[in-house]
Amino acid sequence: MGDVAKDLAAGTVGGAAQLVVGHPFDTIKVKLQSQPVPLPGQPPKYAGAFDAVKQTIAAEGAGGLYKGMGAPLATVAAFNAVLFTVRGQMEALLRSEPGATLTIGQQVICGAGAGLAVSILACPTELVKCRADSSAATVALKYGGPMDVAKQVLRSEGGTRGLFKGLVPTMAREIPGNAAMFGVYELLKQKMAGGEDTSKLGRGSLMLAGGLAGASFWGSVYPTDVVKSALQVDDYSKPKYSGSMDAFRKILAAEGVKGLYKGFGPAMGRSIPANAACFLAYEVTKSSLG
Repeated sequence: MGDVAKDLAAGTVGGAAQLVVGHPFDTIKVKLQSQPVPLPGQPPKYAGAFDAVKQTIAAEGAGGLYKGMGAPLATVAAFNAVLFTVRGQMEALLRSEPGATLTIGQQVICGAGAGLAVSILACPTELVKCRADSSAATVALKYGGPMDVAKQVLRSEGGTRGLFKGLVPTMAREIPGNAAMFGVYELLKQKMAGGEDTSKLGRGSLMLAGGLAGASFWGSVYPTDVVKSALQVDDYSKPKYSGSMDAFRKILAAEGVKGLYKGFGPAMGRSIPANAACFLAYEVTKSSLG
């Protein structure tokens, strides 16, 4: 089985594992990010992550934590297949000879290239999910589900272009975020293996490396994700933000640095188990394919 086919298959399985484990955390993150700024003297809609979980379950049942999962479920195979396949092909290009181990710096470059590729898929998928999640938190946005979000955006927000609202901050998140994640992942594997040969690492070590690598993704780029979400749920007819930098400045002015880290707890809480599951599933699947 060719390397591209292996990466496609293993990336697909890894992405599915990541989605099942991480989606509820992501739902809460988006709810916290997209809740409106409270009036002076008024409390926010959600007091924090646990309060958002309680309110979501009370209003929508446990299924509310998986709201908006249709869009990422439909694209998770393509997203992770592209991520791991582009990374694999960039590894092949950078190797001095077949089988040669890449430096950590080269792994960072491979991650950045993979991040650029997946930005194109991530932007419309996450716009649909952000709109679906935020509809319960704001009065202005009401959708019947992910497909309804896509239909309304295509009909009233400039066609296909409307689905790519927030592409710039998506790229500003995915390129450096994946550079950090894959660099940290390979660095930790080599540290735990005591050298460049990481093929004998156990599943626990792979999960630890994958989980901490995922945490490095969000730790390095989180404010750009807040800006992305703010742009993607912004009213099309009466926009609050004119662009990424305007959103950044206005969030900072209205809420301070804390506003750029809304939902950070759920994001980090998601990243560790979800990426541990993703990298383990990827490595085990690829190894089983021979």
